[in-house]
Amino acid sequence: MTASSTSSNSSASTSASPHSHPGGYVLYGTRGSGSSIVEIGLRWCGQEYRTIHASSWEESSEQAALRALNPLMQIPTLRTPDGEVLTESGAILMHLGLRFPAAGLLGHDEPQRDQILRGLVFIAANCYSCISVIDYPERYTTRTDKGDHDAIIAGTKDRLHRHWEIFADMFPGRPWLSGAKPGALDVMAVIVSKWSGSRAHLEAHRPDFFGLLQRIEALPHVAEVCAAHWPPKAA
Repeated sequence: MTASSTSSNSSASTSASPHSHPGGYVLYGTRGSGSSIVEIGLRWCGQEYRTIHASSWEESSEQAALRALNPLMQIPTLRTPDGEVLTESGAILMHLGLRFPAAGLLGHDEPQRDQILRGLVFIAANCYSCISVIDYPERYTTRTDKGDHDAIIAGTKDRLHRHWEIFADMFPGRPWLSGAKPGALDVMAVIVSKWSGSRAHLEAHRPDFFGLLQRIEALPHVAEVCAAHWPPKAA
């Protein structure tokens, strides 16, 4: 899945003390991007990691290293302690949930796990995928006029917001998106909903779901990562 932050291009730190460890996970990403999803997941599972500042749009970042691991240059890209390369936010959360089941990212019973997996794929396929079109409309048309690109952006935003309405209706908090306790689906939803005006739309059209997202964002691991990726604006 493409890195999807148009709100900030500032650099993320190349280390994540006290989470850095040369033998742990290595996460390629940048501030305000989907790498925040993986940071939350790694902390949730108590795993040490270090971050490498890399993105396709920041020439000063470690682009060559990212390209060597992921030819699409999409972030997050994760190297495991065993040297394997993982991409796609949802797939990485699934990896962490299966590798560290006690953390509860994928729930604690099969029916709940199935719904979490369903929700992760829904967000990746229907919500996260729209962000790439909104960020880079020129990639999805042979037309070069700004008006054509603006029309693609507007139409895709409408579709994105409709997808979030559908998701909110299908996945009410019980009391969390992942069930009795928060988990991977909460992590994915709280970050991907930050982009392209989705939060404002949900506040107006699905206020209960918007309130749930605020509760998720207040969870300790989520709040820590969000504060680092989206620092509060100075008064």
